[in-house]
Amino acid sequence: MRNVKGKVVVITGASSGIGEATALLLAQHGAASYWGQGG
Repeated sequence: MRNVKGKVVVITGASSGIGEATALLLAQHGAASYWGQGG
């Protein structure tokens, strides 16, 4: 994974599954993440 520390990412569909796993992984690597879910 490239360096994401300090980057801002927006994750849609982060309430479960692949979206959630992606959001958690990016956060663990230092990204500031904003999670969203439709509905």
